[in-house]
Amino acid sequence: MMNCKEATQLLSEKLDRPLATKEKVLLGVHTAICSSCKQFGKQMEDLRTISKHYTKLPDQDDKK
Repeated sequence: MMNCKEATQLLSEKLDRPLATKEKVLLGVHTAICSSCKQFGKQMEDLRTISKHYTKLPDQDDKK
């Protein structure tokens, strides 16, 4: 069984690399029973999305 420390580590890593099948399964089981880790994963995905949109915004200094 995966603990929360291991789960949050994998939730972070999955943003940067594909997880192995075993990692996906263990993480899926853990987040199915642990609402805190599930929420952490959602927050990580939201931050990734926001940061991608932010980097696409025009530079505000260019408008001066």
